[in-house]
Amino acid sequence: MNYYIKTFGCQMNVTDSERIATVLEDMGYKPCSEIDKADLIVVNMCSVRQTAVDRVFGQIKNFKKLKKQNPKLKTILTGCVLKQDLKKFQEKYDYVLPKENLSHWKQKLKPPSNKASCAKPGLAQNSYLKIKPKYVSKFSACVPIITGCNNFCSYCVVPYTRGPEVSRPVKDILNEIKWLVENNYKEIWLIGENVNSYKSKNINFSKLLKMINDIPGNFWVRFTSSHPKDFTNQLIETIAKSEKITKYISLPVQSGDDTILKKMNRPYNIKQYKDLIKKIRKQIPNVVLSTDVIVGFGNETKKQFQNTIKLFQEIKPDMAYVAQYSPRQGTASYRIKDNVSHEEKIKRDKAITKTLKQVALRNNKKYIGETLEMLVEYERKGWLVGKTRNYKTIKIKIPARIATRASELARLRSVAGGQNLIGKFIKVKVVDTIPWGLKAEFLRSL
Repeated sequence: MNYYIKTFGCQMNVTDSERIATVLEDMGYKPCSEIDKADLIVVNMCSVRQTAVDRVFGQIKNFKKLKKQNPKLKTILTGCVLKQDLKKFQEKYDYVLPKENLSHWKQKLKPPSNKASCAKPGLAQNSYLKIKPKYVSKFSACVPIITGCNNFCSYCVVPYTRGPEVSRPVKDILNEIKWLVENNYKEIWLIGENVNSYKSKNINFSKLLKMINDIPGNFWVRFTSSHPKDFTNQLIETIAKSEKITKYISLPVQSGDDTILKKMNRPYNIKQYKDLIKKIRKQIPNVVLSTDVIVGFGNETKKQFQNTIKLFQEIKPDMAYVAQYSPRQGTASYRIKDNVSHEEKIKRDKAITKTLKQVALRNNKKYIGETLEMLVEYERKGWLVGKTRNYKTIKIKIPARIATRASELARLRSVAGGQNLIGKFIKVKVVDTIPWGLKAEFLRSL
């Protein structure tokens, strides 16, 4: 019997799906790449925005068609589910199973074989992270270090769907990373809803980074997503001094206006945020900064939105994730009238993206002529594409004399000089820039 997992949402959901795959395969299910070939469909949902929930509801119509083709088909809903949505989904899915109880799924499902499960029945909630994931990539992996959130931003449902913060034991984190390094993984992402609030006994996030940095091997460490309130001087110093901790920081601001930040229940003002950015850039001169903003938050005036534009012009982020505000029932901000029209939200989204494009292009021009290290991720249409150490997207045109060979290979593979470069570090020279990345060339002919 075949299974298919459809994942919505963030990197935490992705790594949850990797653990779900382990349990299903241990029960005897086999993965399939096409949903209409599956006997078991798992939807790992996200509830952060209403649009994400609507997309999950949208799957139900398709399931009805698939069940006519395959009467034995079963569907499972898991992931971040709000209580108010639970009853509606229970009527539409065969099973609604908490990911925290992943080790008990076998008791709910009918396994296609009598194979013993690797997931120990006695595992408590949140200990599902002890289950070894079936990593999607062969060279880049996400390692959850903390789940849940205690911040209660007024627009966010995460504290209600993932619960309070629970830090994973240091030993478990280090063991997983050591295994990955021993198996030639080159990029390790430390993830959590509020990753830099990590604390297990006397080990905080800064100390954890130092311990990971001391693991022997040639690999990069990245982390997301961090909160400005937990970005300490100790953490900045650790990043600056640690060779394996890449100089890339995602630091969501959400708005450039103090009044809006207060409504969002973000515990800092714009001056404090800008001072933090200055401190980071002073100690980590080559840092790449990413941020998140929400446009059209309830009652956001045009002047308040212009303060966000002004902030971008001042802090000059390299990247940003821009979201149009979506009211979520059950959150504090749901009581605030959503009086910014959909058309105005689109307009503001385009305006801030235009500003970002301008500042990002200027930021990228300083790399022209520099020699950088690149982790090759995939090949597409004659280009090798990957990331630099500080997470800049970088592209290299495959030389003509090997382009034919490269195009004959399977997707996500490329050959140069007889060597498979996917998942490898290579040295390149930057020759041009685009707003969202760099163009480079090999340092030697191939």
